[in-house]
Amino acid sequence: MSDSPFVIEVNAENFQRVVIEGSMERPVLVDFWADWCNPCKILMPILASLAEAYQGKFILAKLNTEEQRELAAQYGIRSLPTVKLFRNGQPLDEFMGALPESEIRTFLDRHIPRESDLILAQAEQLLQQGDSEGAGELMLKANQMEPDNPRVLLALGRYLTDQGRLDDAQALLNALPAEERETPEVTALLARIEFDRTCADAPAVEELEKRLEADPDDSKARFQLANHKVINNDLEGALEQFLILMQKDRQYNDDAARKGMLKLFEMLGGEGELVKRYRNRMFNILH
Repeated sequence: MSDSPFVIEVNAENFQRVVIEGSMERPVLVDFWADWCNPCKILMPILASLAEAYQGKFILAKLNTEEQRELAAQYGIRSLPTVKLFRNGQPLDEFMGALPESEIRTFLDRHIPRESDLILAQAEQLLQQGDSEGAGELMLKANQMEPDNPRVLLALGRYLTDQGRLDDAQALLNALPAEERETPEVTALLARIEFDRTCADAPAVEELEKRLEADPDDSKARFQLANHKVINNDLEGALEQFLILMQKDRQYNDDAARKGMLKLFEMLGGEGELVKRYRNRMFNILH
């Protein structure tokens, strides 16, 4: 099927070696196909061309589901073509159908390290060591090297946000392709930037707490305190303050408390015990 060293036909005999063991070293993309499947035939040359273009950064394993029914059943293949990406012996991600090359590249780039990713890893180490300036220089270098790497752009956006450069961070994230802007990580960071903006001109936490102690109906102080708690990573405390504000003054600043809770749910990925609990409590107040 191919003379390329990066494209391998797999079956029951070599699947363990090529896919399971091979994915311990680099990603393995398994193309589940069949001869009767026309979309499979459209996809095949695209995948083969990408395997050559990436020059061994991933291996393309082609599995004929008509001949390897047990393997197809083992991995729950119900429609063709299905393409699964294996890493460290396990299927990590997948797509179905004959996607265009650009979308497959985006899929691959989520999992295949680039040179800029290695520089990014060094930057993260410097951040952990407290060298913020050095980390920023490395992130900019990685960004200049590969300006289309979404992982670098997201890390740089976080860095700029931490440095208080909110306009720069937002401009960087807004320039991402639409599909990247809609990922949970970018959505969460954009939400955090909004919380940071609210805190930028707000009094300190201690002053806000004193104001609320003197006047529990001070809606502005409660709203600003909730935003501070988000930035300080006291997320449950922030949700509690937003909830109290909803109960006391639902109309404050055009329903800002409810909107703040929804943004915080976005930051948390829209799921988890905390989101579920406070979403239910918000629902009870609304209804």
